[in-house]
Formats: sequence, C-alpha cells, structure tokens
Amino acid sequence: MQIKLTSIPVQDQEHALEFYTRTLGFVRQADIPMGEYRWLTVMSPDGIDGVELVLEPMAFPPARVYQKALFDAGIPATAFITRDIAAETARLKAAGVSFRSEPMTMGPIIAVVFDDTCGNLINLVQPLM
Repeated sequence: MQIKLTSIPVQDQEHALEFYTRTLGFVRQADIPMGEYRWLTVMSPDGIDGVELVLEPMAFPPARVYQKALFDAGIPATAFITRDIAAETARLKAAGVSFRSEPMTMGPIIAVVFDDTCGNLINLVQPLM
C-alpha cells in the first residue's frame, strides 16, 4: 500500500495553483476540467517521485467550516519537510509569504508555520536527525 495522493482544501483553485507553483516552486502535474472545478494536482520537485498534492476545491460546505476552524485555531492543515529551514524560510519571506513566527526547535525538529493564502496554515519542518 502506498500514499500517492493527499489533498489540501483551497478556496480558489487558480489562486492556489499560482501560489503552489510560482511561490513554493511545486510543479503542476494534473489539470483536468471536472465541471465547475478541476482535478488539479502539484508535485514537489524535491519530493518523492509520484506523490501528488491535490488542490481540492471547497465544494462541500462542511469543508469550509473545518478549514476555517483549523486556521482560526492556528492548526496547520499539513506539513512540508525541508533540509534547510533557514534558507527555505528566507526564500519564502522574500517571495512575500507570511509566517506566524520564526523557526523554533521542538524536540527532534525545527518548525515554523506559514499562511498558504488559500485558507490554510502549513507547517514547514526540518528534522534534526
């Protein structure tokens, strides 16, 4: 069994595609019209080959409530891993990304939370081991 796809709810798929590709540096993988929405996925060029992030439209009203509750509580929707959190944070800040704090050591990781401009907080993590 493998994890091939994971999704993140987004308020606007086009805006999300712009943020995840131009700002974060991910690569568009699939972009298939599905009526009002699209089957839209991106991949990290540094990630595991074949693992895709679905930019999931918020068509299901309870998803909007859940996304807002997570955001308002400061809880990240997902986490991305980096080998150099200082360099990645500096790169993203230069691109205009808003962070909730500076990177902090938390046991076996260094982590910082940023706003993806699509209604989600993302935890950026560097393992120390």
